[in-house]
Amino acid sequence: MSIDLDSLKVFVRVAELRSFTDAARQLGIPKARASARVLRLEAELGTQLLQRSTRVVRLTPEGELLLKRAPGFLAEADEIETLFHAGRVLRGRVRMELPVVVALRFVIPRLPELLARHPQLQVDICASDRIVAALREGFDLVLRIGAVAEPGLVGRRIGESTMMNCASPSYLRQYGTPRTLDELRSHLVVHYAADPVPNFEYLEGDVYRELPMRSVVTVDNFEAYEEACIAGLGIAQVPRHGLERHDNTLVEILPEFVARPAPIVLLHTHGRSVPRRVRVVMNWLMGVLAPIVGELVPR
Repeated sequence: MSIDLDSLKVFVRVAELRSFTDAARQLGIPKARASARVLRLEAELGTQLLQRSTRVVRLTPEGELLLKRAPGFLAEADEIETLFHAGRVLRGRVRMELPVVVALRFVIPRLPELLARHPQLQVDICASDRIVAALREGFDLVLRIGAVAEPGLVGRRIGESTMMNCASPSYLRQYGTPRTLDELRSHLVVHYAADPVPNFEYLEGDVYRELPMRSVVTVDNFEAYEEACIAGLGIAQVPRHGLERHDNTLVEILPEFVARPAPIVLLHTHGRSVPRRVRVVMNWLMGVLAPIVGELVPR
């Protein structure tokens, strides 16, 4: 018995997403071809792997068993192929999701060097500060700054970004400079939409706590977050490098009450079966971002 690797790859993606439609879209093939590939695999193995209905796809017990073993098998196959084709042209598409500032300031300006090295590689960049469902939306790579709650992602830690509290001179003239947590209660913060409610995070002893705050403005990307703070609309918690970047437009306050450092992690969605093109781009991104980790935004 032989197993077609392409069919196995389709099965894994369908099983992970529980959808032929989503899997076909991510793989760039028609839905009918994805279905035919899985049917071919089932015929080769002589067993049903998926239970199909008009609304949902479920794994059979045999499908569950195969899904546990398939990623490792595919990774082995890819490694073996790489041994004998290490010099082959890298081609295909890699989709990545990056925070807006990271994409615009650091990655896109360096992208020509990657594409000059691999001219048949295609790179899709989604520059967004919303937290996407990386696996379901078909991204190969995502950069997360802060806690990662999404299952199915495998990552490499780049570093962390230390934080500071700041406000604009105009805000401090209007509201005064808070020097204690009690004084802070009468102040405003800029509300970042990813946070459920406006709050001020601080370290108390060995524990990080959140102080509920008032806000008059909510924003959904980091550049707007900084600009709202500069405009005097509230206190913000930003990377420490931000004070240097904004020179005299921001003033540090409450240095003894800093938020927790934000971990910076580059993640992929391929489990143990990482395509060579994704590994190459991931390594390139690590090389670009690791030296300037302190400049990456923490949102």
